[in-house]
Amino acid sequence: MPRLIHSSDSDDEPKIRRTTTPTAATSSSSSIRKPFSRKRSVHAALGGGKVADILLWRNRNLSAGLLAGATIVWFLFDVVEYNLIELLTHISLLAMLSLLVCSWAAQLIDRNPPQIPETIVSEQTFREVAWAFHSRLAHFISTLLYIASGKDLRMFLTVIGCLWIVSIIGSSCSFTSLLYLGFLCIHTLPALYERYQAEVDHLVARGHEDLGKFYSKFDSKVLNKIPRGPTKIKKFN
Repeated sequence: MPRLIHSSDSDDEPKIRRTTTPTAATSSSSSIRKPFSRKRSVHAALGGGKVADILLWRNRNLSAGLLAGATIVWFLFDVVEYNLIELLTHISLLAMLSLLVCSWAAQLIDRNPPQIPETIVSEQTFREVAWAFHSRLAHFISTLLYIASGKDLRMFLTVIGCLWIVSIIGSSCSFTSLLYLGFLCIHTLPALYERYQAEVDHLVARGHEDLGKFYSKFDSKVLNKIPRGPTKIKKFN
């Protein structure tokens, strides 16, 4: 409810000011944290280079080409059950025959023979890909070491549950299908999150609150009842 505050100045009539108290809705909305909200954009968080452009579908032709290529490779290995050596030899044969035909055609019409595009063998592209892979790998290893140390028991139990789910999925599908599923997640989830960032942040915040409540109940009813040995107090001379 708004409150009325009377302020009397000299002989003037009292002035009435309205002050509003924060409602429960605004306080609850401000208390909800967005776990994925950051000052940097999603593009900057992914490195801000060509790899980020591909993952966020800024270059639709290249992103769609990679997705189509990965789908064809998965289809050949998992559905058709192609052998790796057989597939590589067939691809090499087709590439050599195609280059031979293009070279003959270029000589007939007086044009330059086909060459490898600069974007494929560019040193800068390889450096960007290697730098992005190295930074993500270093961050993953440091995070894994922190979780394995047991300092955050909630995070440790969450990772154990996720690994158990991944093991169940891996037992029901082949290795190539699991790799293709991981590629689909990496190739599509960042773009979907960039488009529906507010909705995802809201759902994850609610799920984080529910998980925190469940962990507090589990901690009070199970973990606190586990007997622990007496702590030793170090004596300093």
